[in-house]
Amino acid sequence: MARRAGRGLANAESQLRAHALAKPGATEHFPWGERAIKVNGKVFLFMSAGDDELSLSTKLPESAPVALLLPFATPTGYGLGKAGWVSARFGPGEPPPLDMLCAWIDESYLAIAPAKLAALARHGTGTATKARKPAATTKARASQPRATQAARKPASASAPAARKPASRKPDSASTRAARKPTSAARKPASAARKPTSTSLRRRARARTDLGATRTAP
Repeated sequence: MARRAGRGLANAESQLRAHALAKPGATEHFPWGERAIKVNGKVFLFMSAGDDELSLSTKLPESAPVALLLPFATPTGYGLGKAGWVSARFGPGEPPPLDMLCAWIDESYLAIAPAKLAALARHGTGTATKARKPAATTKARASQPRATQAARKPASASAPAARKPASRKPDSASTRAARKPTSAARKPASAARKPTSTSLRRRARARTDLGATRTAP
């Protein structure tokens, strides 16, 4: 029974270790003979396991008050408990709640890791990649026929420009000359009836002859 219990604790430690090392930038160290898993040089999980005990410590800035209500949880020693660290210990016949402990590891990692790595962990990726805009829309537009793309252009691009009203040019000299009435046309009709010198002479002679006729005996 003791061997089976020891194997169960070892298996639990192996699963918790694999879960912690799957985090972006996580590394494993053994500073005091105890397993310490770090990110960016800072520990977010202490863990040790033997034949009769499994213990681990995580930083729980949000869930520590609730976690400490559990019978297997205590504030971590060396003053770490004041900073939100919680330790859990399990003996033979005490199966560790792996799902809850994995959630503790997640919370501890997010509290310790830099913001960039924490964001990667939230999205479930292990490598730093820049966010890219989806190219599906661009590719779909590129694959469409040119006729379709041209049809989608606003009508203002293809509509002819509004015609401006034709401005009247100033009359030329020849046009003004044609419109100007001639001096001959402006003269009154009486000028055309003015007697000539020949007609006057004829009238004078006729008067003389008439006078002579009247004075004759």
